[in-house]
Amino acid sequence: MGRAKDIIVKPISAHDARKIVRTLHYSGKVDTRSQLHFGVFLDGKCGGAIQLGPPIDKRKVLGTVKGTKWNEMLDLHRLALADWLPTNGESRAIAYVMKFIAKNYPWIKWVQSYADATQCGDGTIYRASGFKLIGININKSMYKMPDGEVCCKIVFEPGFASGNAGPNSIKARYGKSGSETSTKFLRSIGAELLHGFQLRYIYFLHKEEINNLTVPIIPFDKIKEMGASMYKGKKTCPIGVTGNTSDSQSEDSGSNPTVGLSPNITNITNG
Repeated sequence: MGRAKDIIVKPISAHDARKIVRTLHYSGKVDTRSQLHFGVFLDGKCGGAIQLGPPIDKRKVLGTVKGTKWNEMLDLHRLALADWLPTNGESRAIAYVMKFIAKNYPWIKWVQSYADATQCGDGTIYRASGFKLIGININKSMYKMPDGEVCCKIVFEPGFASGNAGPNSIKARYGKSGSETSTKFLRSIGAELLHGFQLRYIYFLHKEEINNLTVPIIPFDKIKEMGASMYKGKKTCPIGVTGNTSDSQSEDSGSNPTVGLSPNITNITNG
């Protein structure tokens, strides 16, 4: 493992994690719904952050694993690591985070994450860390706005609850109001649906829960077969669609770190 064994992963404040993610993540955005925040350190120098929290629409994902309750799964929102970290550093950092969650939040059964195979990558790190592939989908949600920003269309839905309803909210910035659907609104302002793939992965903290999985596990070879292969923003196979997108969510919603997981657990962030 080389120097990867010297990596230290520990809880950090939401403020610090967001600063790191904005600096290192390809989208430049954070997901303010994140509840768990970890820093990745080597030789006393911070080289990244990992954030987890609830999915953007929990109702749609709970059924992925039969019997899952509302507080028994998490979404890996952001994994942002510097290039100077050693080989295998990513998988070591993820392994620590999963062990931490299993120890401190034993009721959490599984974690899901998405890989953006249009601008970033197809999830090499997740595959190396023991995640199972359960979805390869053509992008239908990420749009490039007229000013170049990339947004998820769900944030423009009439019923989407925004944590920031002021003039700096994403709806206000683009003039969205009323009951108009997100798709109709985005088309009306000239936003462009980005061509690409989104891959969905799952990690079982309770290994026996794999027996309750309600969707098929997809062989990794299927990624290349469908033309969805990508590494560090470059397509690695000649077939499939091309384009740029960002698998980022709006910064307009949020929750207090950690508290939402359980009223009996002390906030793990360091202020």
